[in-house]
Amino acid sequence: MKVHICIKQVPDVNASVDTGRMVLNAYDASAVEEALVLRDKVGGSIDLVLIGPEKASETIRKALAMGTDDATHIIADDSEFDSRTYADILAGHFQNTEYDVILCGKQAQDTDAGLTGPMLAALLDIPYTTNAVGLDVEGKKWVVTRQGDSGQEIIELTPPCLITCSNDMNDPRIPSLKGIMAAKRKQITSQEHSATVSPRVRVEGYQDVPGRPPGVVLEGDPEEVARDLRNRLTNEAKVI
Repeated sequence: MKVHICIKQVPDVNASVDTGRMVLNAYDASAVEEALVLRDKVGGSIDLVLIGPEKASETIRKALAMGTDDATHIIADDSEFDSRTYADILAGHFQNTEYDVILCGKQAQDTDAGLTGPMLAALLDIPYTTNAVGLDVEGKKWVVTRQGDSGQEIIELTPPCLITCSNDMNDPRIPSLKGIMAAKRKQITSQEHSATVSPRVRVEGYQDVPGRPPGVVLEGDPEEVARDLRNRLTNEAKVI
């Protein structure tokens, strides 16, 4: 089993935009964790590929510290890349790379577009499925449990294939000290990408999520509370 995982460095959504803190995309971290569990079960290797600036190597090291094997860093200023641009660059990479299964996060937590994985599968002309919440391997087939609109679906895929993973799949492990030290010795293959790109979608900027006013606790006799709540919903919130 040769698994490749497409990972991305993204702004930390739990920190202020002003901090500039960058982290491993949470959906990608879930894909890494699930691949590690399957490798323990059936063997194989797990390689990473990331498109981003040189400083993104820190994010690669974190994923390597979780227990993955090797990584490729496609060095590029991706500040203006859209989903199709990422897919085009990744397709070029995988056309010259041996793989059985490509895993991606279902979406990136900075844009929530969720398009790169399906676009990549289309460019490579391989079967794919999205929003996986469980993975297993039975013989030569990958069994995917995916969350659909009206419930869960079970899908079988024969490699080569691509799967996008939900962050509801698992709780990614925290790298151990041993894993962190081992990651420093692992090979990261660097490639420069300098081709001109023409993204169809541009991100104009980021801003913090607006704060919310504090909630109100209604206390007292149940009938009085019910009347007060109805009054607030009618005259203040204007929802009834």
